[in-house]
Parts: sequence; C-alpha cells; structure tokens
Amino acid sequence: MGTDRPGRRAEVGSGALTPAEGSTADQGRLLDPDTLASGRPQHDDPPPLGRVVRVLPDVAAIDRVFDYEVPEAWETDGRADRVVIGSVVRIDLHGRRVGGWVVDVDVEPPPRVTVRPLAKLSGYGPSAEVIDLARWVAHRWAGRLARVLVTATPPRVVTHLPAPRPVVPAASSVGPGVVKAFEKDRAVVRLPPSADPFPVVQEAARRGNALVLAPTVESARAVAARLRRAGVVVAVVPRDWESALAGATVVGARSAVLAPVQDLAAVVVLDEHDEAHQEERNPTWHARDVAIERAARAGVPCVLVSPAPSVTAVELAPVLRPSRTVERRGWPVIEIIDRRSDDPVRGGILSEGLTDVLRRDGRVVCVLNRKGRSRRLACDRCGELAWHEDCSVALQQTDLGRLVCPGCGADRPMVCDHCGATRFKNLRAGVSRVREELEALARRPAQEVTGDDDATVVEELIVGTEAALYRVTSARTVVFLDIDQELLAARYRAAEQTMALLVRAARLVGDRDGGGRLVVQTRVPDHVVLQAVLHADPGRVVDAEIERRQVLGFPPYAALAELSGTGAAAFAETLRATGRVDVLGPVDDRFLVKAATSDDLAAVLDTTPRPEARLRVAVDPPRV
Repeated sequence: MGTDRPGRRAEVGSGALTPAEGSTADQGRLLDPDTLASGRPQHDDPPPLGRVVRVLPDVAAIDRVFDYEVPEAWETDGRADRVVIGSVVRIDLHGRRVGGWVVDVDVEPPPRVTVRPLAKLSGYGPSAEVIDLARWVAHRWAGRLARVLVTATPPRVVTHLPAPRPVVPAASSVGPGVVKAFEKDRAVVRLPPSADPFPVVQEAARRGNALVLAPTVESARAVAARLRRAGVVVAVVPRDWESALAGATVVGARSAVLAPVQDLAAVVVLDEHDEAHQEERNPTWHARDVAIERAARAGVPCVLVSPAPSVTAVELAPVLRPSRTVERRGWPVIEIIDRRSDDPVRGGILSEGLTDVLRRDGRVVCVLNRKGRSRRLACDRCGELAWHEDCSVALQQTDLGRLVCPGCGADRPMVCDHCGATRFKNLRAGVSRVREELEALARRPAQEVTGDDDATVVEELIVGTEAALYRVTSARTVVFLDIDQELLAARYRAAEQTMALLVRAARLVGDRDGGGRLVVQTRVPDHVVLQAVLHADPGRVVDAEIERRQVLGFPPYAALAELSGTGAAAFAETLRATGRVDVLGPVDDRFLVKAATSDDLAAVLDTTPRPEARLRVAVDPPRV
C-alpha cells in the first residue's frame, strides 16, 4: 500500500501559479498572493502574450496549476495545434525541467506576472473528458489529481496515432436477457461461476466501441483474444493505448477505466465483486464506481457481471439472473464437514472426513490462509500458551524449530517459560506444518503454494494460502481447511470476501455435472455464506448483509475512510472538532472516519487542513 508524502507549500516555478480547480485538502494549501509573486520577475508593462495554457506538474506534493505560454515558433511548425487539454508537456519549474499535463487552454494569466514558455511538447495524454473524470476521482477518494492522471496517461510517449479502423460491430446471438441488461442505464447480471460471461461482452461490442474491465490482466487478454476472433477491433490497455485513442473497443484491468475510448457505446465490468478492481495506492478508487460514473456522463449503459454481486452493486442497479435451474446447475456440489463435536485442541486441523477426499484421484487444492508452521502453540504439559510478554503476542514456530515473536522478531528455543517442557500442542497450524500432515494422511506428496513463491505447481495434492487458487487452472476438489477464519474475520465485508473465495474455487472445479466439488471444514455450518453456496443462491448473502449493514451503518449505507501514518492522530482530532463526521479509534494506530454519504465524506476531507506529518487517507477501505 502506498503512503502519501506530507503536504507542503509548492515551490515557486517559472509559470504563473494559480489555485488548482477542484483540488482537495490532500493536495496542499493555496498559496497567498505574496508567495504567488515571489521569485518571479514582474514588470509594469509586461510584453504581450500569445496563447497561454494551464499545466499541472507531475511532481510529488505539488498539486497546483501553472500558466505557460505556447512558444511562437510552435505556431509556425504546427505543434501549437496539438497543445490541447490532456497534452503531455515539459515545463521549467524552479530551475528544473519536469513533465505535466495541459488541463486548460486559452486562459488569462494573473496580471503583472511574467509567463514563461512551454519547454517541450511530449505527446498525447488523457482527453478532456478523462481529465474531468479524474478530477471527480481525486475529490471522491481524497487524493491528488496528478496521481490519477498518471494512471490515465500512456506508459510510453505517444507522438503519432495509428490510422483509425472502421468499427465492425460484433456478431451477437445472445439471449433476450442479455439484451435487456443494456436497455437500462445500469444493471447487474448474476451468472453462476461456471457460466461464460462473454455474451455480455459481445453484446456491448455489438453496440460500438465498448469499455470492458476485467479483474486481472490475464483475464483481460483472454477476453480481447475472443473479441478479435469475432472480428472486433480491440485495444488492450495500457499496451495498446494509442490504438484506443484512435478508436477501438477497449479491454483491460482496473486502470482501463481511465483509458481513452472514442464514441463510447457501453461499459461492462466483469467480476464486479473482485477486490482487484480497487486501487491499493492513494487515492483508493474503485473501478466499478468510476465505470458507473463514466457511463452516466456519456449517457451509455453500464453492466456489472458477477456470480455473487456485492451489496454496493445490488443497491446501485437492478439484478438480472437466470432461472433457478440454470443457476443451480452452474454451481458445484459443496460438502460441509461439521466440526462442532471435534476437540478443538486435540482434533487438529484435519478431520477424519478428509481422508477419502485427499485420496481421491485428480488434483486436490487445500486452502489455509496461514503461512508458516504454527501460529499458536500451547505447552503439552502445563497447557500455557507460548507467549512473548514484552510484545503481548503469541509466539510462532519457524521451520527451524524455534519460537519467534511476530512483533519484534525475537526468537528462542522450543522451551515452555512456565514449566520447562519442550513439547507443544499446535493450536493454529500454518501451511508448512499442514503439508506434512496432509502427506501422511493422503499417502502422496503435497506441494506448498503461497504468495511468497512462484514455483511451478507440479504435484496433484496442493496446500497453500488463497494464492493457490490463482496458481492452478483447474482442480477436481478444493478443500477449505479453516473456512471459519474467513467467515468470522473482524471485517465488515468478511461475508462478501469469503463468498469471493468460494466463487474462485467453484470455477476451478466446474459445474454440478462435472464431478468436481467444494469441501469446507467449519464449526458454523449454518452460516449464511455456506448455505448460499449449498443452495446455489448468492442472493441470501446480499439479503443478510443489507439488513446487517443498515443497522450498523456500514457501506453502502455510510461512507468510511481509514487514517494511518504519524499524522493520523492529529488529523483525526481535527476531523472530530468539525462535528461533521464520526471518528473511531485508534486501533493499531489507525482511525476510522464515518460519514453519512460519500459526498459528505469527500467534502469534509477536502476542506479540513492536513497536518505536516505523514498521513494516508484510504477511502472505502475493503478490509476494516
């Protein structure tokens, strides 16, 4: 996760400094008139100016616009005609040359200020429409406009565009349900995990240049390949940014929502529920919300596709779903192993019911979101926890057979502080320890897979964190060894996040008729998420979450922001003093800010002065 630098006063540059329109408080304070004039030569009768444009520098901690003159020589050689809103330029700013974006043209600079010329025209950048959308994103998620424009700018300099190709609408033979989704301003299409969402994409492309967002780059490329086979002109961004600007259906991951699209006809967001659609760096914008806003501004339909739509999506648009027979067939069989009667200490992580599962033919993926050997140990003789008193945290076991503190890193031998015994019970095993137990139970080798390694998966029995679900393309069985860790996590979106894991696993094993299955070990078999998968009805989760969040005041029925960094405490107190928001915390030196609506939250974050210390503001944090 990125960390914002502390806000500070902008350095005096060579252009005329003016307040940034639509800026937020995160972008620093406005300069006073004395600072505005300092460091610049002023004249009683400045020479007449030519065309003047306004430039936002691509410089950290400077979110101001400066006025620059288009050089007279550019009028002669034609470069001046290419200086439009969104053009990427180079400017001289306080003794150094930096990049920036033209955000306004034909402006009137402040009086009695010498305006310097642009240094270089680099190439094409975001369109005026995208810049206006980026201003909204920066305000809505309390971030710097320049950071949003970096995402909207091609990764390499673009000086020439390919010849535009005629738009060839995709052939479409989709059913009336898909067509109906595009007859609305926005809609949610709920498809089971094994269903192919491509007909929705195909219908969007049939209408003209569409914008299609996928959760990953790999899935975006797969969608683009299928569209090309259907005869559609496709640009995969950011790689084909210039082709997108020339005219094409645009496909990409979350950053594609800020890509250029000529004559936008429709917007599709695939796997709307996936957290990959949210930017981790500040500003923490969500591609789904930006896509909806962009479609609304263009007056075109926006269709969200998901096997398990989020509460936010359901509240934003009507849900279209297939018949119960079709939806039930598209989910795999789920086997729930009830562990309520098992001894929580001596039973271990593997239940007796797993023996047959692990010895089945085919690939079996076991998921446990705990790395290492052991996350919690108790002395086998006296029962005391292995504990580090200085940090007040449980000690963990390393692969080298030592106890280590996750807080300070201190380690010691496997010896009980209370009675001196050297044998411990494993209360919360990690994947390294579970792999050994799995091999003994399954009588075949197992491979450990986590996000920390990228080794090729070669074994048929796999155990790892949820990263294992992204490292294989198919499996006969997926086993969640401790689904309760996800279901009962202290996060307001725990149910949705667990549902997303089960959706991912369901895609690996296939539909109900394919023979694959999901297996979950749990002590809460009646949890609404498990019952929703059991009955192939994800709407049960949404209904329960709507009621719970309305009562507790969680999004989308409120707006949240998380504050962290050394300046978080000071900023939290300033926000409390406004009386316009609720401030909770601190918990682990983090504060939670709650407002009635996202507009209210954005307004108070925009107008409240920021401290000089480091501060990170994450709006719509997904894991609180």
